[in-house]
Amino acid sequence: MKNAAADPVIAEYSEAAKEYDRKWSFYIEATVRETLSRLPMRADSQLLDVGCGTGEFLSRLAMQYPGAALAGIDPVPAMLEIAQGKLPGQVQLREGYANALPWPDGSFDIVASCNMFHYITHPIPALQEMERVLRPGGTLVITDWCDDYLACKLCNIYLRMTKRSYYKTYREREFRALLQAAGHAEASIDRYKINWLWGMMTAVVTKRSTQ
Repeated sequence: MKNAAADPVIAEYSEAAKEYDRKWSFYIEATVRETLSRLPMRADSQLLDVGCGTGEFLSRLAMQYPGAALAGIDPVPAMLEIAQGKLPGQVQLREGYANALPWPDGSFDIVASCNMFHYITHPIPALQEMERVLRPGGTLVITDWCDDYLACKLCNIYLRMTKRSYYKTYREREFRALLQAAGHAEASIDRYKINWLWGMMTAVVTKRSTQ
């Protein structure tokens, strides 16, 4: 497992963890709401949140679906500590990365990721791992910034020059191409704004029942 010195994401978010929920409350609320509205959740679903951070998405799911089996993974121990404090004890939290998920094949009905994909340096292996832990017929749901919007485009340029932790924001067509390269021939992608300035997209993919 990487440490803070080796991974700038851990360094940045270890420092930001305590103030993260308060500082980004509007952004978290809006993106969690948009992701939940596109989630094919059932009362007994088994769901993995990749890049779960402080656990806000999982917390909302735990309240709405108390019978669901929920799990989350994040590389930042300080963020997971906060998540653990707000989540029921039965929610499984692990420290790790999207391209090496510590669960067997076909463990989940749904794999979700909210506001994390722009940090992934190896997106195709990560997408393939997310699919691996999905059951046949399961659903992958990814929400992230969308580089088709001007504010995101400018932020993308700035962050790539100034933040070692940041990797890339994708345009809709770029993200669709990534999904296709990872083996997802068909994906539904919605683009939308969460305020007058900031644009997001959510991709929904169903894993084929037979491979």
